[in-house]
Amino acid sequence: MDRTQLIVVDAANVVGSKPDGWWRDRAGAARRLLLQISTLTEQPGDIVVVLEGAAKAAITSETPETDVLRVVSADGNGDDAIVEVVATARKADDRRAVLVITADRGLRARVEALGATTAGPRWLLDRF
Repeated sequence: MDRTQLIVVDAANVVGSKPDGWWRDRAGAARRLLLQISTLTEQPGDIVVVLEGAAKAAITSETPETDVLRVVSADGNGDDAIVEVVATARKADDRRAVLVITADRGLRARVEALGATTAGPRWLLDRF
């Protein structure tokens, strides 16, 4: 486990990559994703999951947060919140590896310009 690595998850993009009916219950889909991440037997690093829109309803007193999992509720656009998380992390420690999980090409370009690397949703989903 590389706890020095920060993994930022574009929850909307990861959830949307599986056509399992997520669009009928965005908050429920986000809760399932958070639960899956929180129960990973091997944590690949510190993880920040960014939720936006209707998926933010997944954040309750029962939302799993641990010493390696943090949930961010985007005030507006989720992509902007992800860029902010990456920029803050890189400013705090420019040597820390930051990996953003998304298939969104525009977001990939924005975070790569800040020094992050990117991987598609399958990178995370294959760990469940």
